[in-house]
Amino acid sequence: MIYERGISSALRVNLDNDYILVIIGARQTGKTTLLRMLFNELEEAKKKCFYINLERLDFVSLLDNAPENLFKIIPHVPKKNKSTVFIDEIQYLKNPTNFLKYFYDEYKDIIKLVISGSSAFYIDQKFRDSLAGRKRIFNLHTLSFREFLLFRQKEVLLNYLPDRFDEGNFDMLSAMPELYKNDLMKMFSEYSCYGGYPRVVLAESLEEKRMIIEDLVSSNAKKDILESKLRYPERYFDLFKILVSQTGGLLNRNELAKTLQLSAQAVENYLYVMQKSFQIALVRSFHANIRKEIIKMPKVYFFDMGVRNYLLNDFKDISLRSDKGPFLENLVFKQFLDKFPVDNIQFWRTQDKNELDFVVKSRYGFEVKFNPRVFLPSRYQNFMSKNPGISVNVISYDVFNSVPGYKVWGAWGI
Repeated sequence: MIYERGISSALRVNLDNDYILVIIGARQTGKTTLLRMLFNELEEAKKKCFYINLERLDFVSLLDNAPENLFKIIPHVPKKNKSTVFIDEIQYLKNPTNFLKYFYDEYKDIIKLVISGSSAFYIDQKFRDSLAGRKRIFNLHTLSFREFLLFRQKEVLLNYLPDRFDEGNFDMLSAMPELYKNDLMKMFSEYSCYGGYPRVVLAESLEEKRMIIEDLVSSNAKKDILESKLRYPERYFDLFKILVSQTGGLLNRNELAKTLQLSAQAVENYLYVMQKSFQIALVRSFHANIRKEIIKMPKVYFFDMGVRNYLLNDFKDISLRSDKGPFLENLVFKQFLDKFPVDNIQFWRTQDKNELDFVVKSRYGFEVKFNPRVFLPSRYQNFMSKNPGISVNVISYDVFNSVPGYKVWGAWGI
């Protein structure tokens, strides 16, 4: 069975324009499945379309020799009958950006390109420069909690779970019928422990989920290292383990370099690859002065909870964990990531260490507390006085509660 992904409708809307549609994301998040689904839909609608998988070495050889060899793979179509060409694994070409630029500039009237690419393609500087004004990028992350429920065939719960964040959702979410809430929280516990890789979500046993995550972490990291031509691969894994122990903490590149006995530039390269392969995000600080915002140390979060918990060798429910705070903070980051671009997610911290965990879209402020009763609004008066247009509320794991002066949100409803 093929399940609908959150970006599917946006991709369909863009099928009729000239832009190259680029689907990027971590390996094994479902890019090939999504391309196949769109291809099948066009085929069923009797529209001219072709699907090319560049894991076929003969296709790669033809296209590397000359872009025009595409017409040896598919028929040359007349202008009046525009074709959509889906290309999976575009990074296998020697120079994929030149290939795409050429076809956009020469054939956009008769060829619409929809492609997927791994981190090796996305990391390439030429990708960003050569295709400016010619592409639209769509990020396919591991499953959101809504997508997780769909994959687990819990569609009835989706009626009570909005597909976008809005402060107006609070009353509806806090009034969720108890009949469904227990089932929802059971699902949310599994999601927060094992993450959202499709194969993991569909695995039947917890042991199988763990084995799949182990394979994903190992194989994906090895491919990222190989394709990015990084030196000292063992240090790359060491850095992963250091970062997972610092979830939600400030990232000091110089300290990392000393710990790993690497140059600062080597650490910077590793962090760059980890970000571009959609394993970690470095969240910037919020500050009215953009220069100060850029130079402050970022905070680090993982894109997938299952990967984070595997690196810690701890898949326990949050109620049994010793790292409740970082666990919940990373989970909240993932919830926001599925609704906002990563650049819209920030944090606030002063020199005297007053801190607000998340500032989203420069409109919403949130402090994350496993126990919301320890939240002290007075600690955030400085922030609120300087930013009167930004609300400050609390995010717990499961509690929805309205308190004079602020609201407590359950992480599952973000």
